[in-house]
Amino acid sequence: MTAWPPVPLRRTTVVTTMFELTRYDGRHRVRGSLYLSIGLSLLAAMVIWVYPSFEAEVDLEQLLAAYPEPILQVMGVQTMASLGGFLSFELYTFGWIILLGLYLAYATAGTIADDVDRRRMDVLLAMPISRRRLVGERFAAMAVPIVGANVLPPIVVYVGARLIDHPLAATDVLAVHLLSIPYLFACAGIGLLASVVFDRAAIAQRVALGVTFALFLSESLLTGTDAEPVGAIAPMRYYDPNAVLLEGSYDLVGAGVLVAMTVALLIAAQLWFRRRDIA
Repeated sequence: MTAWPPVPLRRTTVVTTMFELTRYDGRHRVRGSLYLSIGLSLLAAMVIWVYPSFEAEVDLEQLLAAYPEPILQVMGVQTMASLGGFLSFELYTFGWIILLGLYLAYATAGTIADDVDRRRMDVLLAMPISRRRLVGERFAAMAVPIVGANVLPPIVVYVGARLIDHPLAATDVLAVHLLSIPYLFACAGIGLLASVVFDRAAIAQRVALGVTFALFLSESLLTGTDAEPVGAIAPMRYYDPNAVLLEGSYDLVGAGVLVAMTVALLIAAQLWFRRRDIA
C-alpha cells in the first residue's frame, strides 16, 4: 500500500543536477588550462629575462622609432624604455590580446558545433535540460581556461621584475590580469555565437578566428580616423595593458562594457540555438 500522506520530493534532487555540464566540461579542461598557464608563465619569464640585455645593449627608443607607424599602431606600442612598456608590447599585447583572445574564440567555437557535427547533440537534448541552459553551462565551463591562464603568470611577472631590479607594483600586475578576464570572456562569446550558427565545428572555429582577428585589426587601424566609432564593437578597445602598467590607470568602465558585451553574445547564442533545427 502507498504511504499516506505521500513523501514530498526533496529539492536537493534538482540542485545536484544544476551545472552538471559545466562541471563535466570544466574537469576536462583543467589539464589543458594548467599547461596553458605554464606556457604563458614561461613566455613571461623569457620576456623579463631578455629585458636587461635589450636595455643595456639596444637603444630601445631608437629601435621603436625604426618601426613603421602602422605596426606601432596595430600593436599598441607606446614605449619600450621601461619594463612595463616592454611587457605591454612583448607579453600582453601579443600573448593576451592576440594569442589568448584568438585561442579562446577558437576553443569556444567548438563547444556546441562539435557535438552537432559529430551527431552527439541529440543525446544531450534528450536530457531534461533546456537548450538555453545547455549553451549557458557549456559557456560557463570556459571560465576554467580563462581564469587558469591568469593564475601563474602574474606571480612570475611580479617576482621576475623584482629579480632583475625593475620592480612593478603588485596592484598593477594583479590588475592587468584581472582586467583581462572580461576581455577573454568577450572573445569566448564571439566563439560561442559562431558555435551555434554553424553546424560544422571546423567552419565555426575558422569564422571565430577570422572575426576576432578582424576586430583586432579594425580597432587598431581605425583609431584616430573618422571611422574610429566603428571600432567600438571590438573587445580590444576596452582592455589596455599600457594604461595599467605605465600609468596605473584601471578602466573599470571598459571592463563593464566587456561584461555587457559578453552577456549580449551569450543571450544571442542562446536565442539562436533555441530556434534552430538540429539535423
